[in-house]
Amino acid sequence: MALLSSLRAFSRPQVSRTLSSAFQCQQSRACSSLRLPLRLPARSILSPINRDVFRTTSTRLLHSTNPKSKPTDEVKASIEDTTPTEPLPILASPAVGRWLLLSSTLVLGIIVVGGVTRLTESGLSITEWKPITGVRPPITHEEWLVEFEKYKATPEFKLLNHSMTLDDFKYIFFWEWGHRILGRLIGVVFVGPLAYFTFRKKISKPLSRRLTGLAFLIGAQGALGWYMVKSGLEDSIMDTPGAVPRVSQYRLASHLGLAFLLYLGMFGSAMAVIKDWKYANTGVWNGYAGKLSEALKNPVLKSFRRQAIGLTCLVFLTALSGAFVAGLDAGLLYNEFPLMGGRIAPPMDELFSTAYSKVEDKSDIWWRNIFENPTTVQFDHRVLATSTYLTTALLYARTFSPAVKAALPPLARLATTAAFAVANIQVALGISTLLYLVPVPLAAAHQAGSVVLLSAMVHLLITLRRPSTAARTWRAFFKSRSQAVGSTSPKP
Repeated sequence: MALLSSLRAFSRPQVSRTLSSAFQCQQSRACSSLRLPLRLPARSILSPINRDVFRTTSTRLLHSTNPKSKPTDEVKASIEDTTPTEPLPILASPAVGRWLLLSSTLVLGIIVVGGVTRLTESGLSITEWKPITGVRPPITHEEWLVEFEKYKATPEFKLLNHSMTLDDFKYIFFWEWGHRILGRLIGVVFVGPLAYFTFRKKISKPLSRRLTGLAFLIGAQGALGWYMVKSGLEDSIMDTPGAVPRVSQYRLASHLGLAFLLYLGMFGSAMAVIKDWKYANTGVWNGYAGKLSEALKNPVLKSFRRQAIGLTCLVFLTALSGAFVAGLDAGLLYNEFPLMGGRIAPPMDELFSTAYSKVEDKSDIWWRNIFENPTTVQFDHRVLATSTYLTTALLYARTFSPAVKAALPPLARLATTAAFAVANIQVALGISTLLYLVPVPLAAAHQAGSVVLLSAMVHLLITLRRPSTAARTWRAFFKSRSQAVGSTSPKP
């Protein structure tokens, strides 16, 4: 109780400074007496609630005790009883959330740039993968000629772009180069701060492990991107009549799907960190200030959350099917909506053509048409997109039910409305892209819209989750401390 004794010898400004320095010092005698957690994050100490609690404590002690007398047993007991004897868990600060949001924004950017690179057929312009030396683009005219000669040896140049000039080559080169540079930038922006936050113990071990897994995925994404590009540089395509030089749609879908997972991992973690911090400091969870434990047990809320999870998976599957549409240029077929050639669906012999089977018994006709037939790929994407839109509309309609409205946190209802609004925009972009024969601006906006819709769904799931253990522990600590201060106020 050395800190309490020292309060009487100082003025009020001195008390605030003494309290601040005492609670930030983890090895001082005062900290030891109060048994504060050894790993108490500095931002948590200086948060508005904690700061107000300690200032109120010091003020009440000054007014309720004689400067020459010792603090009462009631004051000592109330403060000691509300001070944890074990270290409180690490609660990531909003700075961690902002860093993760920046990282996810960069991933969104590279997804859009990657889409433009594919639409402008720029992905095969760089024929080598040089993770270090490839950062520097050609500068002199001679260096540009060297790169151009390498491109002239590719099947794409020989079959499609044999009339391309050096200036045309520079245009497609810079799209692919920018895509690769942005990937390297994401690695630096993500890995550097992750090492700092982990070393300084600003994030918990489980969160550190999850984010470290994302860091490894960034490296794997670069390797997968080059593996995808190699599929379009193989000379064997020259021996296939009518073949078009393009990357494998399977590798393209894997590359895009991994980018989606990276984005969702960063964005979801950022939202969780920010919301946990807010709950720990305010006690309000997504606009709901009542008894949280009872609200989370509501069967209506659990049912709504299960439906939201299913819809999120459907959105992800629809977005992934778009990679097959892009990989096969399937958007250039049947440029009308909602019909396809004047019918709801193309003929069955076109949807499941035997021309795509590669075995004698035709046992692979189903899955090969689903993934390799452009007509079937476009039809599947239409069906998935329509199902996604209708399911989003039904989930939004549920929020008008009195029982659901009463069970959902206010921010969850707002998040559902936002998801439905984005779904409408995404449908409009998809239809426009189809009708106007896949122009680059509309197609790029449509791909970005799929990520935004995924973001809206992940945000909805975050609003329906339970606060983390660390957030609930800190909330309990702040609440008990506040109650203890109130109990020690002097009687009038």
